[in-house]
Amino acid sequence: MTLPAPSRALPRRRFLRTAGQATAALAAVALSLTACSTGPASSTAADATSQSASTAFPVTIKHTFGETTIQEQPKRVVTVSWVNDDVAIALGVVPVGVPKNEWGGNDEGSTPWKDAALKNLDAGFGSEKAPAQFSEADGVNFTEIAKLNPDVILGAYSGLTEEDYKKLSEIAPVVAHPEVAYGTSWQDSTAIIGKALGKETEAAKLVADTEATIQGKVSEYPQLAGKTFIYGNLEPAKGDGVNVYTANDNRPRFLSEIGMKLAPVVEDNSKGSAEFFIPWSAEKANELASDVFVTWVPDATTADAIKTDPLLSQIPAIKSGALVADSDNTLTLSISASSPLSLPWALDTFLPQLAGAADQVK
Repeated sequence: MTLPAPSRALPRRRFLRTAGQATAALAAVALSLTACSTGPASSTAADATSQSASTAFPVTIKHTFGETTIQEQPKRVVTVSWVNDDVAIALGVVPVGVPKNEWGGNDEGSTPWKDAALKNLDAGFGSEKAPAQFSEADGVNFTEIAKLNPDVILGAYSGLTEEDYKKLSEIAPVVAHPEVAYGTSWQDSTAIIGKALGKETEAAKLVADTEATIQGKVSEYPQLAGKTFIYGNLEPAKGDGVNVYTANDNRPRFLSEIGMKLAPVVEDNSKGSAEFFIPWSAEKANELASDVFVTWVPDATTADAIKTDPLLSQIPAIKSGALVADSDNTLTLSISASSPLSLPWALDTFLPQLAGAADQVK
């Protein structure tokens, strides 16, 4: 599995495998699941930190595929996708297994914010208490998850298909996303996971503390307040080289939460959409009116190419010099898959970039 849409290519497959791919993956692991689901846990996985529960069990959590009941406080937690492991760790629970960060991660398949939080729990990668890691490059890794013998599988922020959910449910109770795939806010992910782990009180405090940290930093940049924005993806020299992210996506959601406003052109063209992005013809790039345009680029050369592209350069924010085009994959990940750990880490870098673009608005 790769990062949610920093790249224009294969936009939906970066989130959701097709039903045919899912069926093939399920068939490939069916026999190994039967053998592994009741077998011994991986010797490298540490039991999750057990703390006093602030939620009485059993608990039932509703999600897009129905509801899941967790009978008692989980001790062996496994996560899928992004965000879920960050939230569990931020709540003081070290999962027994987590996916590698194969886009935007470091040499450990992790991130700076996750490394720091695990170190504080004496569970840094390479230590005895560290979570086991598995790849999601080809989708949900049913075999490795089953080997970890989890009590619960967390996917509050994910793109699990119904087939994925059913197969994972043969291993352990699964907490899936509540509505839109990859559309769960970090606040909702934290609340859902807090309930699943018996830490509702701690989760509420974590959300409040994180929001206070964000607002404290944002107050240093008053020029951001009320500025309109478009968060999108731009590929020079392509007629279909534009995607813009809707209010369902965590990137625009974050900018809205810090006092900026999603551009009316995006609001109007995505009303009723359950998608995280809408495609936009480069021929109509000049209609993408906003004060600031934010995008990800693979390198500085691409940023320069955007500014000189005959179509993309007509985007009003780009014409005025209010383009934020960062090539730091880790920074992009921290906002795209935002969590109570990643957002505070990102603020000192991302907010000055936004403010610099906002300063160009006349």
